[in-house]
Amino acid sequence: MDLPDGPEFSSRRLGDTVTLDLGGQWTVKASAAIEARAEALLAESDGARRVVFDLGGVARLDTAGAWLIDRARQTLDAKGVEATLESVRPEYAILLREARYRALPVPKPPSGSHIVRLLADIGESMVSAGADLYTGVGFLGEVVAAIGINLARPSHFRGTSLIVQIENIALRGAPIIALINFLAGAIIAQQGLFQLRRFGATIFVVDLVGILVLRELGVLLTAIMTAGRSGSAITAELGSMKLQEEIDALTVMGLRPVDILIVPRVLALVISLPLLTFIGDMAGIFGGMLASWAYDGITPARFLALLPEAIGVHTFFSGLIKAPFMALIIGLISCVEGLAVAGSAESLGRQVTASVVKSIFMVVVVDGLFATFFAGIRF
Repeated sequence: MDLPDGPEFSSRRLGDTVTLDLGGQWTVKASAAIEARAEALLAESDGARRVVFDLGGVARLDTAGAWLIDRARQTLDAKGVEATLESVRPEYAILLREARYRALPVPKPPSGSHIVRLLADIGESMVSAGADLYTGVGFLGEVVAAIGINLARPSHFRGTSLIVQIENIALRGAPIIALINFLAGAIIAQQGLFQLRRFGATIFVVDLVGILVLRELGVLLTAIMTAGRSGSAITAELGSMKLQEEIDALTVMGLRPVDILIVPRVLALVISLPLLTFIGDMAGIFGGMLASWAYDGITPARFLALLPEAIGVHTFFSGLIKAPFMALIIGLISCVEGLAVAGSAESLGRQVTASVVKSIFMVVVVDGLFATFFAGIRF
């Protein structure tokens, strides 16, 4: 027997009671029709004190139809009309219960002046920053304690996991780090030559490239790229494990997630970032050397001969010294944000974004602190 294509209903009124006999297919295929029928149900119930929805004739029902039927029932209840469902199949009862209509709360408009709200937002941001700092320091202590325990019991240290993480961070990240620093070095040399040419001092482009790349730009670009590439990956990995309750499973099994998941990733970052910084420094100087050759005829042999006069050993190490500290900060922030994921994919995306933004911000802050410190000790 062919089923009716769309939703149908008829009404019977007995005193102040209206019985609505529903039939046909209340499915999303006929979404416009079931929306119209749901509105017609409400119109047919005007003036009644009790309404009975008889679903005995409903051939098919999906979440769209169940939602609209329940919306009509709740709307009548809100008007003081007693609305009940009858002749409901067991499978329909489950659908009506799970897909029930829920009114979304309407947010209250903000009160107070714009200045008050601005100050309140600033205060909230400061409190949030303080909470993040407190959490980060506590997490740092936990990681340091876990590293100490692993050093005391080397047999429990997961060396394979450390090697895998170093491969993912350093080996697979080296090409993009080298490329971005190569381009940055070439751009610095090009723009530096254009400006120095006005003073007839193009030879000082060697000093410009060497000092800027080795002291600041090499480690800064490398740390920012690592935060965006590896830091976000760590947050996403830990967040996905949190969503799938894998971290809880490790705890139930008597294993410490900090030892298994956090320590190898943080140590891998601390080891990998200085290596990537060295690669980035060499790529940046190489890019500056090629740009100097192309734009001003400074040959590679002359460039390399002048480079030791422009820089010292302290210039080279001043950039590398920053790398482990930046790596530690990136690792801590990435892990904290990954473990903060809760509930949904939206939370995962939000924490990954927060991880990258906070890591880049803190990398720049640390670079500024080191620059101030080095200037103070004349390093």
